[in-house]
Amino acid sequence: MTQTRTATPLGAVVRAERRVARLVDSRWTVAVAAAAAFLLRLPGLTRPVRADEAGFELVARAWQPMADSVYGAYFVDRPPLLIALFKVSDALGGPLFIRVLGALACAGLVLAAAAVARLVADERAARWTAVAMAALSTNVLIDAVAVKGELLALPVLMGSLGLSLVAVRDRSWRAALVAGLLAGLAIGFKQNLVGGAVFAAVLYLGSWRARRLARRELVRLATAATAGFAVPVLATLGWALAAGVRLHTLWYAVYGFRFDASRVLSDATDTAPTVRAGLLVLVAVGAGMLLIIGGFVVHIRGEWADDAPLTAAVAALLVVDVVGLVSGGSYWRDYLFPLLPGTALCAALLARRASRRGRAMRTVIIAATASTVLCLVGWTAYNAGGLQEYDEHDTGLALRAVAEPGDTLVVYGGRADVQLESGLSSPYAYLWSLPMRTLDPDLVELRELVGSDEAPTWIVEWVGFRHWDARDGALLDELVQERYVPAGTACGDRPIWLLRDEDRPTPEPECHDGGFEFSSGP
Repeated sequence: MTQTRTATPLGAVVRAERRVARLVDSRWTVAVAAAAAFLLRLPGLTRPVRADEAGFELVARAWQPMADSVYGAYFVDRPPLLIALFKVSDALGGPLFIRVLGALACAGLVLAAAAVARLVADERAARWTAVAMAALSTNVLIDAVAVKGELLALPVLMGSLGLSLVAVRDRSWRAALVAGLLAGLAIGFKQNLVGGAVFAAVLYLGSWRARRLARRELVRLATAATAGFAVPVLATLGWALAAGVRLHTLWYAVYGFRFDASRVLSDATDTAPTVRAGLLVLVAVGAGMLLIIGGFVVHIRGEWADDAPLTAAVAALLVVDVVGLVSGGSYWRDYLFPLLPGTALCAALLARRASRRGRAMRTVIIAATASTVLCLVGWTAYNAGGLQEYDEHDTGLALRAVAEPGDTLVVYGGRADVQLESGLSSPYAYLWSLPMRTLDPDLVELRELVGSDEAPTWIVEWVGFRHWDARDGALLDELVQERYVPAGTACGDRPIWLLRDEDRPTPEPECHDGGFEFSSGP
């Protein structure tokens, strides 16, 4: 009786997997998955701009490089390529057009992942991998709305992995050159996306150790890949020199700042990052990503026996991406996106098999797809019911309605979306809270600004002045109360301050108070 009760659910799962497999086993699957990935990202166009998107737009609009600042008026710790892309996107279609590019990036990821799956497995695995990538790149648990460098880089990274595989298969230095070029481009979207370079290095070395490549072939491929990788890096350095930006200024903005910021995060008593880290793990499980990666880890010995160089390269890719996620220290949900290329390889390697291992992976991909569909239905209903809050958007519009030409604004706590929606510039260089806490830890620059003739017309106390540092925050609080008068409240009862002797109507945000925002990132 026990065996019968155990076997029956298992048999039902197997039958369900076979029924879905017949649907997936179509020559149109990859194209449909790519189209679905594109279309399922488009509802994001109906949502207001998010903080990071807004910040990148503001930096791009004010971009005037100088010797001691990569971007001029504002500081951001991102490579110039990403800001340049936001600038072009904004010129083409405004702040939200970047989400169209994000939708195209997701479709490109699906197509590239399917192509890579064909290289390491077969057409069947390509179809299942395409479905997995379409599901994971559009799951609202991770983020189906905002677009940042992590998402935009995905097809570039996936293409780099595929061309590295082609380079080894065909002993092609040309493929290695383009693979290196794409790997170098990826770090232009976000500086920690080094997975393409790591994957290639381990794959080439592993293939040589396994005697699939001669020493001369290894040197040729490695040289070509290094040359390709160097092209976007040298182009960025050349741009900096031509624009008059000191190289150490560029280095600090892209890499040096991250070390200082990590120390700030590690010394903080705020428990929010720890909570987000726990939520990140739950999201990775709920979306199916951790289960796909876990399947590879569980069966890594079997995969190693079949193809040690490839297995080592996939494992190295996953490790470096996880290290990049953890070292960021903030644990926003969209930090899971860089894991998608490695996840695609895990899915392809296992989904190709007819054994229990393959059935389990295909079942996980089905579950991941179901998770995406269910979460999308819930998210749609939540928004259609008016439960989604837009505090930043509503507050920004209220400020825009009462501000006069020449007014300026500082949002304490770093909400660039409030800044962008208000239409007001900021005289303070730090649009995000982490740069403020890292580069102006004692709030000296902000207090000097508030006490000067260049003081902002408006201050929104999005986060309490004493939240991160009671002593320095109290000094700022006293100075604001001396020089400013209360001017109503933003959504969430956050104080708005107006410079004394300025006469403006009180902002009255029309806040959406029906619920809360399940934010994927800043």
